[in-house]
Amino acid sequence: MIKKHTLDNGIRIVMEKIDYVRSASIGIWVNVGSNNENEETNGLSHFIEHMLFKGTENRKANEIAEDIDNLGGQLNAFTSKECTCFYVKVLDENINEALDILSDMFFNSLFSQEEIEKEISVVIEEIKMYEDSPEDIVHDKLSEVIFSGSPMAYNILGTEKNLKTFDKEKVKKYMEENYSPSNTVIAIAGSFDEEELINIIERKFKHWKNREVNHVHKESDYQRKVVGINKDLEQFHMCIGNKTIGRHDKNYHPLLVLNNLFGGTMSSRIFQEVREKKGLVYSIYSFASNYSNTGIFSIYAGMSYEQAEDALRTIIKEMISIKTGNISEKEFIRAKQQIKGNYILSLESTSSRMSAIGRRELLYNEILYPEEVIESINNVKMEDVLEVAEELFSIENLSITFTGNLKKHYDIEEKINKVLGEEYEN
Repeated sequence: MIKKHTLDNGIRIVMEKIDYVRSASIGIWVNVGSNNENEETNGLSHFIEHMLFKGTENRKANEIAEDIDNLGGQLNAFTSKECTCFYVKVLDENINEALDILSDMFFNSLFSQEEIEKEISVVIEEIKMYEDSPEDIVHDKLSEVIFSGSPMAYNILGTEKNLKTFDKEKVKKYMEENYSPSNTVIAIAGSFDEEELINIIERKFKHWKNREVNHVHKESDYQRKVVGINKDLEQFHMCIGNKTIGRHDKNYHPLLVLNNLFGGTMSSRIFQEVREKKGLVYSIYSFASNYSNTGIFSIYAGMSYEQAEDALRTIIKEMISIKTGNISEKEFIRAKQQIKGNYILSLESTSSRMSAIGRRELLYNEILYPEEVIESINNVKMEDVLEVAEELFSIENLSITFTGNLKKHYDIEEKINKVLGEEYEN
C-alpha cells in the first residue's frame, strides 16, 4: 500500500511499507535539473548535488561518510535533466539517524569557497572522463540536436567554462531559488513505522519555508541534422535518433514495446540482424528516454569505419520493415513479457521502489501501483506499436551523430548522407 502525506509547508511524503524486509530506502527528491538552467547556470544543479557532501555546520565531509558507514548504510545522490535526488539505504532501526544526516546536508551545508574550488576541479575531471567515452559523446550530441533551443539540450555536468564561474554566492542563490518544499518529495520504501516516520520528518523539515519556483518549459525546435565529432579513435561510434513523446502520452507503453523488440534486448531485431547475422558491429542497442513533456528515441552502434555504411543501411531497412507491419505475434508477445519481467524484477529492492514512487510523485503527481503498470502493458495492441513506428521511423526526420577519426576517414559523412538519401522498398 502506497500512502501520501503532505506537511503544512508543502513537502509531500510518499511511503510504501514492505513488511518482509529489514531495511528502508529514503530519498529527498527536488524538481530541479539541467532543464531548469540557462547558459550561465548550466551545471549548477549537478554541482549543488556534489557540494551537499562537502561538509555542514555539524559534520565535516569525512564525518558524513563515517556516520553513514557507522550505520552500515549507503548514501548517494544523482542529478538528471528533470530532478536531483539525495538518497540513503539503512537498516530500519537507523531511519532516524539516516534522516538526521540527510537533513543536515540539505539545510546546513557550508558551501565554503575552498571546497567549491576543489569540487570545480573534480567535476572538470568528470567532464573529461565523459569526453574520453565516445559512446557518451554521441549520446550527448544527439540530445543537443533533438532538444535544440530548449534547456533539455544542456549537458547535466555543465561546461568547464561555466564551472570556473561558480562561487559561494552563485551556488547559494541558485539553491535558494530552486529548492522549495512545494518542489520537494520525500520518498521511503521498506520497513518503518508510518506515524513515527512522519513525526521525524515533521521535526526535521517543518521549519523550511515555502517559496515559488519558476520552472522553465520551452519546446525544442527540432530539425534533423547529421553531426560528426573528430576524435582519434580506432572504432566508429554512431547514434541515430528522433524526437518522441513524453511520459504521459497515450503511446508511452506502445513505445516501450517497440523499443524492446527493435533494439532493447539480445533477441531484438537490430541485435540479431546487424550483429549476429551480418557481423557488422560489436555493440548495438536502442533505448527510449521519456520526460514530462518530451522524449528521445536513440539507436547506438559501435563498429569499424568500413562497416558503417552497411550497418546504417541494415538498421534503416529494419525500421522500414517494422513500419510496414512486419512484426510477428511471437516477437510482439516476447517484447511485452520482457518489459513486464524487467519491471517486476526491479521491484525486488527497496531502493528501486523508493525511486519509482518518489520520481512519479515529483514529476507526475501520481501514485501508480504495479498492477496498473502491468495492465497498461498488457493492453498494448499491435496497431498501437505500428502507429508509433510510423512516426518514429520516418527516415527524413532521423538525426545522426557520430565520432571517430574524421580526418583520416573524411568521406564518412558523405556515406551516411548517401544511405539516408537512398530509396527503400516498403
